[in-house]
This record gives sequence, structure tokens and C-alpha cells, in this order.
Amino acid sequence: MASSALTANGARRESRARRRADDERRTELLNQLEDVFLAEGFSSITIDELCRRLRCSKSTLYSVADSREQIIQAVTRHFFARATAAIEAELAEESDPAQQIIKYLSGVGRAMSRNSMNFYQDMVSYQPTAEIYRLNSDAAARRVRGLIESGAKQGRFREADAALAAQAIALLIDGVQSGGLLESTGLSAGEAFTELGELLINGLAVRP
Repeated sequence: MASSALTANGARRESRARRRADDERRTELLNQLEDVFLAEGFSSITIDELCRRLRCSKSTLYSVADSREQIIQAVTRHFFARATAAIEAELAEESDPAQQIIKYLSGVGRAMSRNSMNFYQDMVSYQPTAEIYRLNSDAAARRVRGLIESGAKQGRFREADAALAAQAIALLIDGVQSGGLLESTGLSAGEAFTELGELLINGLAVRP
């Protein structure tokens, strides 16, 4: 009995170690794919080319996802998830509501500035990745709205303007996401998000 228990425990440890190694390898591949896609886009790149660039086999690449289309979606989600985690870690160190909003939108701006025009155009032109972008834009709008409401409750922002500002930021983020705001201003997505933070805080500030 004791020997069987030890064997079972050893097998479980080996299984956990194998899963951990597989997860680490998948994350490494996602990071490498993210670098390629952000720099060059993904519409014209093939699985064979990706294998050559990453120096891996097709079976290794397909450990990320089961098809080229699913790999593209997995990498796009990975990009937004990593960016969100980094931004939230930075926000956790800041207590001032105004600085939190500036840091949040500046962080979004920095993340979006990593996108080449090729990647941005591919992302918004391909329905599955456009939907991922839309969901993340909606989440960003909700996060900023929450920060605005928190600042208003603390008396840092003018209460009467907080609701309007929250609606305005949602519309502006939607304008960036749809591309309409970028066309009319000539800004990149990264530049637009960075400017939104400064614009919003200057408008919300409590005046003497």
C-alpha cells in the first residue's frame, strides 16, 4: 500500500512538472509570436514561415492552438492580457485617482504603440480579432469609468461632470477602436490613448 501511494504521488508530481513545462513553453511561444505579429501583422504570414522564424516544428507551434486562425486569436488575446496585467500592476502602486487615470490610459497607449500599422489593420479587418479588440476596448472604458466614479466620490473630480466624462471616454475609446478618431486626428491608437488621459484629467479637475 505504501509503495503504491509513493508511486502515485511520484506520478502526480511528474504530471504537474510536465504541465508546468508545457505551460511555460506555450507562454514562450506566445511571446515570440506576439513580437512577430505586432511588428509585421499576421494576414500574410504562413505556418511554415512561423516555424522557420521560431525554429520549431509544426506540432510544437500547434501546441499554442489547433489552427492558424486559432493561433492568431490566441496571440491577440495574449497581447491584451499581458498589457492589462502590466497596467494594473502599475495602478496598484498609485492611490491618486487622477494619476491612476493618466497611468491607465498612458499604459494602454504604450501597449497600442507596440502595434505596427500592419498589425493594427489586420486586427481590425479580421472579425475574430476585431471582436477581441472591441471587448478589450469596452473593458477599458468600464475601467476608466470606475476610476472616474471613485475620484468623484473622493471629491477629487467634479461630481456633475463625472457621468458626462465617463460617457465621453466610452465614445472616444470606441472612436479609437473603430478607427474613426484616428482618421480624423491623424494620431496612432497609442498616441490617442495617451492624449485622452491628459484631456480627461484637465477637464475633470476641481477648480478653486
